[in-house]
Amino acid sequence: MTKDNLPPEEDVSESDGAAASKTYSAENIQVLKGLEGVRHRPAMYIGSTSESGLHHLVYEIVDNAIDEVMAGHATRVNVTLHTDGSCSVEDNGRGIPVDIMKEEGRPALEVILTTLHAGGKFDSSNYKVSGGLHGVGSSVVCALSSLFTAEVYRNGQVHYVELERGLLSKPMEITGKTKKNGSLVRFWPDQSIFETVEFKSTVLEERLRELSFLNAGTEIILTDEDEDEPEERVKRFKAKGGLSEFIKYLNRSFTAAQQISPVIHFSGEIDDTKVEIALQWTNGFKERINGYANNIFTKDGGTHIVGLKKAVTRVISTYAKNKDLVKGKEQLTGDDVREGLTAICSVWITEPQFEGQTKGALGNSEVAGQVEKVIGEELNTYLNENPSVGRKIVERAAAASRAREAAKRARDIERKKAGLSSSLPGKLTDCSDRNPENCELFIVEGDSAAGPAKGARNRNFQAILPIRGKILNVEKAGIHKVLQNEEVRSLISAIGTNIVPNFNLEKLRYHKIVMLTDADVDGAHIRTLLMTFFFNFMPELIENGHLYIAQNPLFRVRKGKGKPQYVFTAEERDVLVAEMGGNVETTRFKGLGEMNADELWNTSMDPEARTLFQVNIEDRLHAEQVFERLMGSEVQPRKKFITEYAREVKNLDI
Repeated sequence: MTKDNLPPEEDVSESDGAAASKTYSAENIQVLKGLEGVRHRPAMYIGSTSESGLHHLVYEIVDNAIDEVMAGHATRVNVTLHTDGSCSVEDNGRGIPVDIMKEEGRPALEVILTTLHAGGKFDSSNYKVSGGLHGVGSSVVCALSSLFTAEVYRNGQVHYVELERGLLSKPMEITGKTKKNGSLVRFWPDQSIFETVEFKSTVLEERLRELSFLNAGTEIILTDEDEDEPEERVKRFKAKGGLSEFIKYLNRSFTAAQQISPVIHFSGEIDDTKVEIALQWTNGFKERINGYANNIFTKDGGTHIVGLKKAVTRVISTYAKNKDLVKGKEQLTGDDVREGLTAICSVWITEPQFEGQTKGALGNSEVAGQVEKVIGEELNTYLNENPSVGRKIVERAAAASRAREAAKRARDIERKKAGLSSSLPGKLTDCSDRNPENCELFIVEGDSAAGPAKGARNRNFQAILPIRGKILNVEKAGIHKVLQNEEVRSLISAIGTNIVPNFNLEKLRYHKIVMLTDADVDGAHIRTLLMTFFFNFMPELIENGHLYIAQNPLFRVRKGKGKPQYVFTAEERDVLVAEMGGNVETTRFKGLGEMNADELWNTSMDPEARTLFQVNIEDRLHAEQVFERLMGSEVQPRKKFITEYAREVKNLDI
C-alpha cells in the first residue's frame, strides 16, 4: 500500500511510528484457548473453507475409522449424508476410549474431541500405523461444526456426548445398553465458517472407493438420503483384490488388447515398513503413478515414488540388456520404460514424515531404498518367470524410445526450416516488460480474436498468443504426436518452461497464463483441451497458481444511447432487460472477434475491472479420472460422466 492509499486520518510520520511501537505490550497478546484457534484460522487445518475443506471434514473422521481397520479391529465403515445437512460416520471398531483420564479428570472421549493433539495415534502400542498422526482430526471437525455428537458402543454400553462449535454442551453420559462395538460420529458443518455446507456424494465417492482398494476386504458404505434414485442412494465399496482391483479400475477404459501386461501385484516388508505395489503397462501414452503412505494419498509424491521409479527403470533396462532385447546403441530412459505404466505404491510406516498436516509428500529417506529393494527383487523374479510379458514390456519401452527420438528430430528439422534463431513462436505478440512477475500471456482463439486482443492489451505487460481452433487432444495422443503439433509447440515455446519431465518453473516467462476464449460451447471445449494439456504436461503451472480463465461477456445490453452493460449468461440478460424495460437493445457476441478493442479491455483484460478464475487442483487423482473420462478415447465413460453430472449444469449455451 502506498502512502496515497492510506486512510486520511492515519499519520505515518516517523515519530508517531516510534510512539506506536512503544504501546506494544502484554495487552496486545491474544491467547486463543481450546479450539478457538481452529475457528479463527480453519484453513491451517483443513486447507480451505471451500467445498474442498468441507469434504475434508468427512475424510478426517473416516480416516479415524480406517485407522481401526488398519489396526485389525474394524471391518466396516458407514458414511451417511443426512437430509438435515449433517454427515455421520460409523465403524465397528473398538470404540473411542470413554474411561477417565487421570491427568485430566474427565472421560477420554471428551478430551479427544475438545483438545488438539490428543488421541491414540501417539502411542504405537494402539496404532502401529495410522493416517491420522497429529491428533487433531476429530477435534478440528468438532470445532468447525455447529453441532457435533458422538455415540460410543463399548463395554456393553452406549456413551453419548454433544458439543457445539468445539465447546461441550452435553457431557458424556450413558444412554443405554448395546451388544455392538464401535463409534458413531455425526456433525453439522458451521454455516458461518464454510462457503457451502452441502455435501456431495460424487465427491466423497472417489475417496471412499480408493480406501476400499487400499484396505482389501474392508466394506465401506456411502448413503445419500437426498438421492432421488433408489439404486443410486446406497453405494458399497469392497475390493478383495486390493491394489490389483485398483489398477483394473484406473485402467478400465483399456480393452484387453490394449493391455501390454497383466496386473503385477506383490508386497514385502523391510524393517517394519510394509510395501505393496501393483503395476500394469498399457498402450496408453501417459505414466500414472500414485503413492500412498498409511492410506494417505501423497499428491506430491515423495521418497516411496522415488524408489519405485528408480527400481522399475533399473529392472526393465537390465532385463532388456541381459535378454538382448534392445538393438545396438539403443538406450531406454526412465521415461521410455514408464510410458503407459499405471502403478500404485502403498507403504505403511510407524513414524511417517509428511509435509505438514496436508500430507502432500512422504519424506522418510529410508523408504526410497526399501521400496526399491522390494520392487527390484519381486519385479525381476516376475519377469524371469514370465518372459513373454517381459518381452512385451521391453518392446513397449523400445517403441517409446524410438518415438521420442523421432519427435526430437522432427522438432529440429522444423526449427531449421523456419530459420528460428530463438524458440519464441512467430505469432506471439510479446510484451515489453521482462520481469515474469509482472507479465501476462493471453491465449486467444485464432486471428479474429487476436486482432481486438492486440488492440486492447497493455503492451507493457500483456502478451497475446493466438491458437488455431481446437488444439490437439493430448489425452489421446502419444508424446511424439504432441510435440509435432504446431499449436502445442507454440504454447511450450511461448511459456518457456518446457514440459514434464523437463519442466522448469524458473524459466516461466509470464506469471499469469490466461485462457481468453469465446463465451460459448466451442470456447468451453477449447478451454478444456487447453487444461488437458496443462494438466498433463505442465501440472506445476496449475499447482503454483499461474493458470487462469478470463470471464468474458456473452451479451451486451443497452437502453437507447445509454452506457452498455455486459452480462455472462442468458439468465442475467433476461433479468437486466426486465429491470431496464422499454427500448432495450441486446447483442449476443458470437466470438471475441465481434468485440472492439475497448469492449474487450473494459470487460476481460483490464486488471481493475476483469474477472479471472484461477485454476487449481484440489484432488489430483480425481482430476486425472475426470480428464480421462471426458477426453479419453472411450465413449462409454464419457457418456456416463455426462449423464451423472447433467443435473448439475446451471448454464448451457447452445
